[in-house]
Formats: sequence, C-alpha cells, structure tokens
Amino acid sequence: MSAAMLCIGLRAQVNADCRVLLLGSMPGVASLQEQRYYAHPRNRFWPIVADICGFAADLDYAQRLQAAKAAGIGLWDVIGRCERRGSLDAGIVRGTEVPNALPELIAQLPELKLIGCNGGAALQAYQRWVLPHLAAPPTLLALPSTSPANAAWSLPRLRQAWQPLAAALAT
Repeated sequence: MSAAMLCIGLRAQVNADCRVLLLGSMPGVASLQEQRYYAHPRNRFWPIVADICGFAADLDYAQRLQAAKAAGIGLWDVIGRCERRGSLDAGIVRGTEVPNALPELIAQLPELKLIGCNGGAALQAYQRWVLPHLAAPPTLLALPSTSPANAAWSLPRLRQAWQPLAAALAT
C-alpha cells in the first residue's frame, strides 16, 4: 500500500450571489496537481454542470469556472486538509481530516438555496462537520458522484440525477 500524503484542498470558488453550493469531499490527485476543480479528464462534473448552466463543456477551465459562478454555482470541498493514499475517497486516512470553514461561508451567502454534495463521502463529511453548526441549513441534495470511479452511473443517468440543480438556479 502506498504511503499517505498530506493533501491541502483548493480555494472556494463562490460569488456573493451564489444560489447553489456544490461540495466535494477533497480534490483528487489530478485536481490538486493542476489546482483545478474536477481536473481528471474522465470526471463527468463539467459536462453535467455545463449542460445545466448552458455553456460549452469544452471551454477552458477559467471560462468554465466563471460561467458556473455567473449561473449561481459555487464550488468548494468539505475537507480542507487530510492525509490520503491516492485519489479515491476510500484512501482518506480517518482522523486526519480538517474541515473547511463552511458554516462561516454559508452564513455569508444570503441567496443560497441548495447545497449539493457530489458523492457519498462529501455527504457524510458535510453531515458530520458542517450540518451540526448551521442554525438554518439550506436544502441539501445528495448527488451521485461524477468521479470516474462511479462507473455504474452513465453520463445520461448522472445528468438526470443532477437536474434538480436547474430549478434552484432558476429561482
């Protein structure tokens, strides 16, 4: 088994008028190396978000990020720092996780309607470290992971499961 390495997450990408906050657990190795959310070429996150928001999925990263933020989507992760072996959530070393300051961020987002957790690990981390600290939590949506490790979910099936984001963005 490979040695665990210290992983330090990415900065929050959130505008003040954010209506939907999408949370991952902790970025994978490719994302951390490139300092880009969902950088793995087989991750389905950007095609799905592009479809929901109406922009081209093949835009360069900065343009995709700006388009998502302009549509009302913010991105961050529940875990800000941890030790992990590889990219999979299962490789996160239990007890090394340090959560991001999500309760403080959420308190600064008056337009926030929905928090979507991208995968089960993000959902569990949110419920463990964030939810207990929120007086009036926004609606929570558990989303199937867009990771290539979630191969059981096809892109069309993922798109359908992620469709409720469109309603939250429209209001």
